[in-house]
Amino acid sequence: MKRTMILLLIAFVLAAAMCTSPLALAAEVCYPTSVEQSDDEREIRKIYDLSPNQDPAGISRSDFEQNGIHYTLTDLLKQETPEYQERNHTEEVSLSSKSKDMETILSLLPQQKEFVTEDGLSGTLTLQLDTVQVETAGYGSSTKTVTTTRRYPNLGSQDTSYIPKTVDENGRTMTLQDISWQVDNTGNLDGMAMGDRYTAVATYSGTATSSYVTGYTVTAKYTGTVSRIALDRVRYVAIFEGTEITPVVVLPEINDPIDIPFDDPVPAVTDPAASEGGFHFNWAYVLVPLGAVVLAGGGVGAALFLKKRSESGEEAA
Repeated sequence: MKRTMILLLIAFVLAAAMCTSPLALAAEVCYPTSVEQSDDEREIRKIYDLSPNQDPAGISRSDFEQNGIHYTLTDLLKQETPEYQERNHTEEVSLSSKSKDMETILSLLPQQKEFVTEDGLSGTLTLQLDTVQVETAGYGSSTKTVTTTRRYPNLGSQDTSYIPKTVDENGRTMTLQDISWQVDNTGNLDGMAMGDRYTAVATYSGTATSSYVTGYTVTAKYTGTVSRIALDRVRYVAIFEGTEITPVVVLPEINDPIDIPFDDPVPAVTDPAASEGGFHFNWAYVLVPLGAVVLAGGGVGAALFLKKRSESGEEAA
């Protein structure tokens, strides 16, 4: 039983391989973009412009007939046709600068730059000075300690209660940090000179916060021409040579004599297939599947024969 199944499987695989139609394996049909014919009609050139991913197997190589001439393919030429592409292009660049000084900025921007576009075109572009723009990139802040002094003269004693503990300076509040005293006037008390008028020099401190520019963003445009040479098309030239079709003369049979005057020409009969536009039936489309069926039938018959023979052997045993 196992041997029979193996034989059946082999027969099925062979039938499937043989039944593959030539039409199913054929490449996509290619159509000529132009057809050229010589003055004497002895040569026809069919020109095909294909993309690189198209299969040239779709180009027809079959003989054909036209105007009483039979044409046969003699050569198939391949020509790569490069295409030159060119266009104007504008590229915008952006960079950072620590200064907004124009001389410094221009030192960062070369007058010309080489550019390659996303689709592969390249060229030299020139800086457009009227497109240069400078914008503030951001701000930072810093805090520092500031001090100020105030003088309070003509005080009767060195009493700090007369000194303000805080003062306002340019919109910020300053806090008293230190006091120094100066004697403005002295008096005689029991023969001793003593100060009776004082000036207080008070020192105040506070914090000041300031903002600053962290940097600048520079944008500019470059313009120019970019180009490339692309191999986007492949040209095939199918050359067909022609030979004039000779008419076939059909003579009457001996058993069926026909009186033909000697002065009348013998009628010429041409090939019916040629008069119908050169149609030829391809028997491969019928014979290949038929042969596959016969082969499959033979495989199945052989398998059944071996099975019957095996069963006969087992019964005899």
